[in-house]
Order: sequence, then structure tokens, then C-alpha cells
Amino acid sequence: MRRKAVHVLVLSVVFGLFTMPVIGSDYPAKPLEIVCPWTAGSSTDLSARIIAEVGSKYFGQPVVVVNKPGAAGSIAAADVITSSPEGYKALWGSHAFFSMTMMTQKVPFKPDDLVPLANFLELRQGLVVRSDSPFKTFDDLVAYAKKHQGQLKWSHSGRGLVLHLMPLMIFKKAGITTIDVPYKGTPEAFAALLGGHVDAASLSYASIVDMVKSGKLRFLMLYSEKRFKEQPNVPTAVELGFGEATLPTYFGLYIHKDTPESIQKALGVTAKKIYDDPAFKKGIERVGDEPRYGGPDFLREAIKKQEKMATPMLKELGLYQVK
Repeated sequence: MRRKAVHVLVLSVVFGLFTMPVIGSDYPAKPLEIVCPWTAGSSTDLSARIIAEVGSKYFGQPVVVVNKPGAAGSIAAADVITSSPEGYKALWGSHAFFSMTMMTQKVPFKPDDLVPLANFLELRQGLVVRSDSPFKTFDDLVAYAKKHQGQLKWSHSGRGLVLHLMPLMIFKKAGITTIDVPYKGTPEAFAALLGGHVDAASLSYASIVDMVKSGKLRFLMLYSEKRFKEQPNVPTAVELGFGEATLPTYFGLYIHKDTPESIQKALGVTAKKIYDDPAFKKGIERVGDEPRYGGPDFLREAIKKQEKMATPMLKELGLYQVK
């Protein structure tokens, strides 16, 4: 009986180690926040909520998404930077925010005020039109724009974002001038296209996947090196001669640089558990993005590499603001 009791006790302790929150009893002691720089209902908002839902069971505390759109992500970033560095608030953002967006505006903080925690996905993006648009191909759009310089209107979800900068580079190389119409988030940019206020839109695939599948919208180009298996007939930027418009967009969590190292490490362990959870991957694939994990080193290298590639591009466009 004693041996059996000891055996049961050992099993209970081991089982408890696997089911308890990974960080321990002292942390977290209250709900955690994921600050999303985009409006509710956008694809990036939906992916953040998937992380929050899966993460709640690993933290043993609720994980909530707080939307703070505007200034291409700077408002959300400032919210995290000015918060207490106790590990309760993280920015959900793109590595392109650090490598490109922050080079196009002056902000009251430094890029390294935030440090990467983990990458969760790669955003798929492209140029899209309504199904009733006269532009059946990207060449059709270019031909029209050349005859009507400065008249073609297109929407996007914020200046300085990849969805803004990629079309600018493409249109510049194509020799056309256009009018870009920025919005606070993807839903607004998407609505402008559906409402006929713009001729095209630069959007993430995940934000409009249902409309594309139903035939209400169609892609003219994908900002990618390879075609999407869901859209086998849509050409890529590389195929159309715009290889410079294939910079990847990785999305992950970033935290205050002064967060205690022990909490940073523990958060990193939990982030990997969230990513490995089947519910997370199914959710991200359902939204329409591509799951892709990377730790802090992966994101630091991605930021460094993209900054090197993007700086000449931003200077050429006259958008580089860093002194």
C-alpha cells in the first residue's frame, strides 16, 4: 500500500508539472495583454486573438487583445514601451515595422526599446480588384494608368507598411503615377474597394480570402516569390518583373526591453508551446496566413536583413526620415 501511495504521489507531481502554467506561481498574477496595431476584424487582429485564446490555457490567466490602431503601428508600440516592464503587455506586430515603417516617420522612441519574443506567422499579401473591374490582369491596370496618369486610386492599411510600400515600388518601376488612399486598418481599406471609392487595394490574403473564394474579388499580383496553392493562376511579383516587391512580412510578439530576463525566457518557452499547439496552427491556416515560428534571433536577423534591403528603396521613394 505504501509503495502504491508513493507511486500515485510521484505520478501526481509529474502530471502537475506538465499541466501547470509554464512560468510558475508568482507570474503571471493577472491577465496579459496583446496590443494589436490594427482594427478589430482585420486578419492580424484575428490571428492575435487566436494566440490569446490558445495562450490563456498555458498562462493560467486570461490573455486579451487590445486594439490601438493608427500611425502605422507607432501608437500601439508606444503603449507597450510606456508600460511597466513586468511582462504583462506585448506588441503584436510585423518585423517590417522595425525594418521599414519606423524609417518613414519620426517617433518618440527607439526601435530597440522593444525586443522580439517570438515569430508566429508569415503574412501573404497582394494587389486586388473587384470582380467587375475592367482590369483582368496587372498589365491591364498599368495600361490604364499610363493613359490616365495620376488618376488610378488604390487603398491600403497605413503609410509606411509593406502593403503601402510594395505597390509604390511596383508602380514607380512600371512608370505610372497613382493616388494611394491610406486607412487605419484593413477592413476600412477593403470597404473602400467594395464601395467603389478606389480602383484597387493592397491587402493581405487572409483579410479577403472568403471574398476571393466567392469570386467577388480577384488578385492581380501576389507580393511573393512563389504562387499560393489556393490561387494557382495568380502571378507573383517576381514573375511580373518586380522582384524587389517580395520582402516577407513576419508577425510576432515584442516586449519591453527592460522586462526581466527570467520572464523573457519563460515567455519564450510559452510562446513556443502556443505555436506548437494544433489549435493555433489550425486557426492561423483557417484565417489564411502561413504559420512560421522563429525565436528572438530569427527576428533580429530578419529585421537587420530587411532594413539593409529597404533603406535604398525608401530613399528612392523619398520616404526615408531617419537622420
